[in-house]
Amino acid sequence: MSRTTREQLLLQAQALFAQRGFYGVSIAAVADELKLTKQALLHHFGSKEKLYGEVLQRVSDDIESVVKTAANPSATVEVQFQAVFEALLTHSFSKPEQTTLLMRELLDNKRRADNAQTWYLKPFLKRLTSMLGRTEIWQTASEPELLAAVYLLLGSFNYVIISAPTLQAIFGKSTHARFNGLALKQHRALVNATLSRSEATHR
Repeated sequence: MSRTTREQLLLQAQALFAQRGFYGVSIAAVADELKLTKQALLHHFGSKEKLYGEVLQRVSDDIESVVKTAANPSATVEVQFQAVFEALLTHSFSKPEQTTLLMRELLDNKRRADNAQTWYLKPFLKRLTSMLGRTEIWQTASEPELLAAVYLLLGSFNYVIISAPTLQAIFGKSTHARFNGLALKQHRALVNATLSRSEATHR
């Protein structure tokens, strides 16, 4: 199988897992979607779990690339943090399928958590918490405090993205478009507020 073909198959699998979640997709359904026999799928990827792992690794690598590109080492860490979240916003809105997949992974992972061999988002979360921990205001914060701050920032715009179809259906496209603009503005304000938070407010 060529690299291009494999990438295309992973993109198709990503769409399927994003739509239905890990447990909502059988190995036969994956094979059918990818236009492969069940035996061919198992030959190329080993199992549904391994295919899903490759999809998550691909998404994780994509996000890691966004973070690395945005974090200009010549800038202050505060400016880097702002730039990273701005880049993540752009990336997430341009690839909502990845956002949906990651949110499904958080929701569907309960049964697999005890046996998970690899946590694909761990390097990404570690990088963001480490960056926040190097800012002047957060240098004395504990890892749980840093993770809470970062996770809330990530959740605020991820929730906006995955809610898009429902909000459009309820309020209409015009209202939803205005909502999106306001939500982005408020998220940027939240990032700035996180970076200016006093010692007392994050303890």
